[in-house]
Parts: sequence; C-alpha cells; structure tokens
Amino acid sequence: MTGTPAHGAPQTERPHDLVGIGIGPFNLSLAALAHGLRTGDTAGGLTTAFYEQRPAFHWHAGLLIDGTTLQVPFLADLVTLADPASPWSFLGYLKDRDRLFPFYFAEKFHIERAEYDAYCRWVSDRLPGLHFGHQVDAVRWNPERSLFEIDFTRLDADGGAESLGRAHARHIAVGIGTEPHVPESLRPLVDAPGVPVIHSADYLEHRERLLAAGHITVIGSGQSGAEIFLDVLRARPAGRERVHWLARTEAFAPMEYSKLGLEHFTPDYTRYFHALPETVRDDLVPRQWQLHKGIDTDTIAAIHEELYRRTLRTGWPDAVLTPGVRVRTAGRVASTKVELHLEHLQQGTRSRLTTDAVVLATGYRERPLDRLLVGLDPYMRRDASHRPRVDEHFRLVLDPAVTGSVYVQNAERHTHGVGAPDLGLAAWRSATILNSLTGKEPYPLPRRTAFTSFGLERHETPGIPGQAPRATPLEERHRSRH
Repeated sequence: MTGTPAHGAPQTERPHDLVGIGIGPFNLSLAALAHGLRTGDTAGGLTTAFYEQRPAFHWHAGLLIDGTTLQVPFLADLVTLADPASPWSFLGYLKDRDRLFPFYFAEKFHIERAEYDAYCRWVSDRLPGLHFGHQVDAVRWNPERSLFEIDFTRLDADGGAESLGRAHARHIAVGIGTEPHVPESLRPLVDAPGVPVIHSADYLEHRERLLAAGHITVIGSGQSGAEIFLDVLRARPAGRERVHWLARTEAFAPMEYSKLGLEHFTPDYTRYFHALPETVRDDLVPRQWQLHKGIDTDTIAAIHEELYRRTLRTGWPDAVLTPGVRVRTAGRVASTKVELHLEHLQQGTRSRLTTDAVVLATGYRERPLDRLLVGLDPYMRRDASHRPRVDEHFRLVLDPAVTGSVYVQNAERHTHGVGAPDLGLAAWRSATILNSLTGKEPYPLPRRTAFTSFGLERHETPGIPGQAPRATPLEERHRSRH
C-alpha cells in the first residue's frame, strides 16, 4: 500500500477519530468493535474509516483447501473475547444465515477456514465505514492542524487509478498484514515462465496445473506445507505419487498445543514478554517456533494414515519426506524442470533433486511499515535494531510533538511476542487499542488470563542495603493504566 503522495487531493470535510489502513481480520476486528462505540460509549460517537486496496475482503484464499480448519476455536472470532454480545460475532453470523442449529449439532469447536473467510466477508459486507478499492499512498503529520493526513488513490475494477483523495484523522491503525516469504535461493525461479514454482499462498489458484506435473516438491515444514502435501498425496494415484516433502527443521514436528503451552497466547504472556529486555525478546522468539510453526497433530495423523493406507495395495508409496534439509541453490533444467541443490544439515551431505513443480510453503513476513510511514520517519523512535518501538497499548513510540497515536496490528512480534499474528488475541488487542484511544474503558479487559505466572516478583528484604525495591507485578501495572 505504498506509492507517490497524492498532492493536491481533495479533502474530506470532517477529520475522523480513527483511520485504519488495511482491512484484514485484525483491522476488521477493530472496525467491528469501534462500531459498537458509535452509540453512547463516547461523546458524539466514534468516527472511523478503514481503507483497503483490494476490491473485497479475502483471507488466505489460496489456502482454503477443503476440510482445513482454523487452529484456534471459533470463539476467536473478530469480537467475542472482548464483547460476547456484539452483533458481529461468529454466532451472530450463523444466526443471520439460519445455520445456528446445524452448527450446534455439528459440535464443531474448530471451524473450517473457508467458513471463517465467509464469516469475515459477511461482516465486511455489512459494516459501515469500510472502503475497499482504496490504495493508501502516504501518511503525514500536520502539526498545524494536529492531525494525520492520509493520501489515497481510488481504484477501478481492474485496479487502475480512478481518482485521488485525502482523509484526516486524529489517530491511525496500521493493519497491512504480512506478505509471502520466498527464500533467496528460489526467488529467481518464481517469476520465470515454464515450470510452476509458486508460494503456498497461491496454491488453490494453481492447483490443477500443479497436479498435472509429473513430480511435485513441497518445501516447508509448517501447517501449510503439511496441508498441501496431504492434498497432493490424496490426489495422486497409489504407487505413482511422485512427491517430495522437504523441510529445514529437524523433524516434521507437532505444534505445541498443550493447555499450558497455549497460555503463551494470552494477554498475561503478552504483557510479560513486552516487559522483557530487548535482547532477551530477540533471543526468545526464534526458540518458540513450535508454538506457531509446527503442524497440527490431526494433520500429521491424516498424512500417516494416508501413507499407510497406500501400503496395503501397492507397497510403499512413491513419496519422500525428508526433514533437516536446506535448498542451497536452484536452477531450471531446459524449460520444463527445476533442479534443487540440497544440503542435509546434520549429515553435511549434498544432493540434487530434479522436479517438475515446486510449492513454497515458506511462510510469511510482516510487511515493513517504513514504506508506508516514511512521512512519519522523523518522529519515530526505534530500538537497537532500528525497528519501530511499540508501547504496551500497541502504539508506535513517536516524538511528543505528535499528539495523535499510530497503532499497529500484527507488526509487533519483536515487542509483544508470538501472539502478534494469533487470531485468538485479535479482539483483546482491538479492545486495548480502543480503550487507549478513547481514554476510557468501553471494553473492560480481563485482569488475569493464565494459570502460569511467567515471571518472578522481586521482594524487598529488610535490612540489606542496596536491595532492589519490590517490583510492581505486571498485572497491577496493567490495571493502573486503565
């Protein structure tokens, strides 16, 4: 959502209290909870506008494979964990579609991804103040008016520029999401014609072409890689599967899904993590990969069951699953194949694999804020790694001369931990933002959310000089801010 500022663009008549940039699940959650504040909770109502360059809401459309489910319960919708009575809940969607009783008897705690996507589209189609087909080009602070200026381009149905516009806002919420990550060694292959080399984000769009290939290689050990490998495996004839599954991790490991392990996705842990020193946080995040990058145990079981079933008829299937492997380089062989140069990280051995198609289930990366917020760069405060500093209320730390706030959604893993991209924390984070923005507590937040105490309290020992004073517990510190 970057581009050239639209100088001289027409201005809106009244500044908004909040402008959201990007309409994914997180800003959609914020918009839904903000809509609940329009009557009675804030004087005069909260005025909002949300802009998105896509023509309509879509959530990981390339990965809505039949039968795949969310890895969080349906209660992790846009609003319920902050406001169970909201009209924008998943149960409200089911009631509106006359599907509440079928869902009740289905006894589904984890819904299919396609249904979550349909639910979010139901909300986006009905919620006022959402502007699709609007590409935000620049954001600036206007010190004379004490407002943010947001320049945007209205797009036509084909994505071409139609007209320019400008909005003003007291506060901004940036929810531009993530983008597919392609390893450096494979980037030259992605955009070249011939052999299909696609990211998992585009899997369904290219599925038929991929399945027509003689040999398919899936790279990546996370949930997306597992689901795509299983889908490919089920679509191939027994004994003629011709599929490889490669991963850098030491094993096709299950995701940490124990009850106490899941408490890393609670507000309690988020507050604890935010209070840690920067160097400790940076060391901790990579070591927690199995909390969010592993594979659901049901998916692992389904893969093993499918492989085992095939041994009953044709012997061992023609499928190779190899963890602990990295792709050093890759190149095209003629115009119809790809050659992957592999290295086994434990053995130290090297090999080559020739394949007809590659699916890169290599994950996503946060979109850099700098391109969009370049106009605010002089005001931004950064950490030792030159990343934006984010406070406990999900606000960028800016120069005091900027009296408005810039909130971020799913751009704060370095300050708030592994829960940043988790759908289960969406409503709580949105409520935290709105409480901060309004200076009130329209959404009372839970005081405690985990049985685990993630840190120790320091107690003062009388009579010992130099003893550190007793630290205020994170829970009390949080309460004192509201």
